[in-house]
Amino acid sequence: MFVEMHPYIGLIEAIKQRRAARAFKSNTIPEAILQEILELAVQAPSGFNLQPWRFIVVKEQKNKDKLQACAFNQRQVGEAPVMLICCGDRRVKQRENITSVIQLGEAQGIMTPSYANYMRANIPEFFTNHPSFETMETWTNRHTMIAVAYMMIVAKSFGVDSCPMEGFNTQQIKQAFQIPEEVDICCLLALGYAAEPLKQYGGRFPINQVCFQETYNQPLQPNT
Repeated sequence: MFVEMHPYIGLIEAIKQRRAARAFKSNTIPEAILQEILELAVQAPSGFNLQPWRFIVVKEQKNKDKLQACAFNQRQVGEAPVMLICCGDRRVKQRENITSVIQLGEAQGIMTPSYANYMRANIPEFFTNHPSFETMETWTNRHTMIAVAYMMIVAKSFGVDSCPMEGFNTQQIKQAFQIPEEVDICCLLALGYAAEPLKQYGGRFPINQVCFQETYNQPLQPNT
């Protein structure tokens, strides 16, 4: 259930203004805003609606200090009022989770018996053959990062800054925070209010350098 909240800035400005925060104030994030950020992040899409993302919300200082020691002592980890350990759970391909997703669809009134049977038959085959990825971790990371992107944009719309981080020791974090073997750490995400000017805009390559028409390296031809 969503908390009744209204963003401070619109979607386009949130995307344009979001920058990685290198230092954070001690100000706490209001619980209602944090809850809304989490609720909207998990509205992200995922293959077969399997929702492989798992987020450990770390707010106690002693645990942030423990996490910081696993992340090469980067200052954001100790300073940010909220740290998220963003994970992907490889167990979502198991029958119990497939059944749970089918039940979600039934509760929404959109799951037909034929599609439920399709999911039961085809999801295991998809992950056995894995035509578009090499490992299950690749698949879960792919979908978890979609949710993380949602989270950063939603956070910015409420005036909350963020910093995605991939500098950490996976095994140390898994041991320190009791993360199961089948769950992989995708990234860390610091949330809070920037204590200094955000990282300056570094520019982006033009669209015609990164987007192509029909086949790779064919120049994009905008409709005129």
